[in-house]
Amino acid sequence: MVNLLLKQMEQTREMMIRSGVENGLQNAKTIQLSRRLDQLMNTYYRQMAFEEEKDQED
Repeated sequence: MVNLLLKQMEQTREMMIRSGVENGLQNAKTIQLSRRLDQLMNTYYRQMAFEEEKDQED
C-alpha cells in the first residue's frame, strides 16, 4: 500500500505542477490537485505512523 501511495503522490504532484504552469496557481484544477496531494500525503503519513507503531509492539 505504501508503494502505491508514493506512486500516486508523485503522479499527482507532477500533474499539479503541470497544471500550475499551464493554467496558473489559482486555477481550480491546480487547487483540486493540490488538495488531492495533501490527502494522499496525510494518508501516507498515517500509514507510516501505524506501521511504525506496529513494529514497536513486536
